[in-house]
Amino acid sequence: MDVRDLLTTSAAVQPEEAAGAHSQNATQSNAQPDTTETPAHEPEPEPTQAAPQALEALGDDDQFSDGSSVLAVSDGKSSTASLRSSILQYREENGRTYHSMSDGTYVLPNDEAEQDRLDLQHHLWMVTWDGQFCLSPKSKGAKRVLDVGTGTGIWALDYADEHPEAEVIGVDLSPIQPSSTPPNCRFEVDDVDKDWTWSQPFDFIFIRHGNSCFESWEKLLRKAYDKLEPGGYIELQDNAFPILSDDDTLKGTSMSEWSSLLIEAVQKMGRSIEAPSQFKRMLQDAGFVDVVEVKEVWPVSPWTKDRKLYHRGEWVREACMAGIEPSCLALYTRVLGWTREEVLAFCAGVRNDFKNRNIHAYWNVYGVYGRKPLEQPPVVE
Repeated sequence: MDVRDLLTTSAAVQPEEAAGAHSQNATQSNAQPDTTETPAHEPEPEPTQAAPQALEALGDDDQFSDGSSVLAVSDGKSSTASLRSSILQYREENGRTYHSMSDGTYVLPNDEAEQDRLDLQHHLWMVTWDGQFCLSPKSKGAKRVLDVGTGTGIWALDYADEHPEAEVIGVDLSPIQPSSTPPNCRFEVDDVDKDWTWSQPFDFIFIRHGNSCFESWEKLLRKAYDKLEPGGYIELQDNAFPILSDDDTLKGTSMSEWSSLLIEAVQKMGRSIEAPSQFKRMLQDAGFVDVVEVKEVWPVSPWTKDRKLYHRGEWVREACMAGIEPSCLALYTRVLGWTREEVLAFCAGVRNDFKNRNIHAYWNVYGVYGRKPLEQPPVVE
C-alpha cells in the first residue's frame, strides 16, 4: 500500500475528528474501522506527561484483526500563481525536486510524492493527539495564527476551516499549497531564518516538524516571542532522534544506522534533529511562561500489545516507508558523499527493517507549548 492508497482508505479515527474538511470524496477500503473509543487529551495537561518506559511487544500468536487505522483525505494541490517565476523553478536532483528559495537550506524534496507524505504525516499527528489540531489553550479562541513551515498547508487549512473567526497564515520555502483556500487562510513564501516582516502580532504561533529546518532554534524562538502579543502562545511538535529501543532488537540494524547517519549528517550542517527533548527548556530560556510538555511515543511499526499504540504504529510505518528515501537522499549525497545508487540500496534495507515487527523500536515525540507573559520583564541596563 503506498501513501496515496492509505490516504484514500477508510479510517478508524473519524474524519470529523482528524481530517477536517479534507476527508471528502475518498474511496472506502475493505478494512473494518476500529470503533474503540480513546480518551481525548485534557485541554490543560500536567506540566510533563511521561511516555511509557517500556512498551510490551506482541507475542507470536497476538494480533489485532480489525484492520489498519487510516484516514480519508482529498489530494488536490496547485501552486500559488502569483509567486515569482524564480521561486517556481525548483531544483532537480537525484530524481527529486527541491525548493529554490534559500537553496539547499531544507533537505527534503517538495514534489508530489513528498506532498502526499506530508499529508499522511499530518494525519499521524492527528491520531497521536486523538484528533486535536494542537494542545495549547489556543486550540480555541485564537484570532491571528502563524503556521511556520506549513508544507502543503494542510494544518493551516484544517485549523482555518475549524475556526472561521481566526486569521491563519501559513509560511514555507516552497509554494506547494492549494490556491483555493478558505477566506480566513492565506499562504506566503518566505525564509523564517531571515527577518520576520509581519507588521501585526500573532496570538498563536504553531511550528511542527522543524527538526533540522532552522539555523538556530534560539534565534527562531526569539523572533516568535517578539511577534507574539502579550498572552499569546507558541506550540512546538516534533519527534526526537535517535530511534530508541528498550531491548536489543534495534542493535545492528539498518534502521539504527539510518538514524545515526541522519544525526551525523545534520550535525555536519550545523543543525540538530535531537532538539525536541529540549523544547521545554528552550521555551523557558526564550522567556515563555507556563510551559507544558506532553510526551508520547511512535512505535516504528505495529509491534506493541497496547491496542492504541499498535494502530499508531501502523501510521508510523506507512509514513516512514514513504519518508526513508527523501529523508536521506539529499543529506547523504550532499553531506556524506554517497552516490544516489548507494543511498537507494541502503534505503531498501531500512524499509525491510520497518516491515519487521521483531524490531521493537520507537521515537519519543513531543508537544510543548508556552505563553508570552502579559507583563514584560524590565530591561536590565
